[in-house]
Amino acid sequence: MQENREKIIEGLMDNCRSMLELIGEDTAREGLIKTPERVARAILDTTSGYNEDPHAILRGAMFKEDYSQMVIVKDIDFYSLCEHHILPFFGKVHVAYIPNGYITGLSKIARVVDVFARRLQVQERLTLQIKECIQQTLNPLGVMVVVEAQHLCMQMRGIKKQNSVTTTSDFCGAFNQAKTREEFMNLLRNR
Repeated sequence: MQENREKIIEGLMDNCRSMLELIGEDTAREGLIKTPERVARAILDTTSGYNEDPHAILRGAMFKEDYSQMVIVKDIDFYSLCEHHILPFFGKVHVAYIPNGYITGLSKIARVVDVFARRLQVQERLTLQIKECIQQTLNPLGVMVVVEAQHLCMQMRGIKKQNSVTTTSDFCGAFNQAKTREEFMNLLRNR
């Protein structure tokens, strides 16, 4: 695995050097000498979610429990890369689920968010993947995920709207009932 990782780093470094040269930079300049390696390692870190199984993370901390009320983990910070521009988008994820015989370790919910966020993404897919993973693994009575994010592709290029925030949500099961969704949203507002 380490040998393969080093090969990937070398390839990313070569590509970074080429990109810098194409925009007119001198890759031998003191400030840029180590940039290709830093960029390569940063890309591997910010895309490390491809190497993890989010279902296994949840299964690793599943506990039988007779609890059937809403469990909410809110304000989970995340950072991801937009697949359209490979620029960051970041924000908070809020997750609620209603157990159906099993609960999971609370930190595992945050780890699932990280796994999906550390892939090239769009916010809509990120929201869906988190919800589906929890639904498929824990089989709860319902799941709801809300993602609030700022996208640098909108803020620093193109339309350049500095204060824009995008909100997405997805839900299933008990959250198909407006009353249950409303309860979750009211609990989010009371931060």
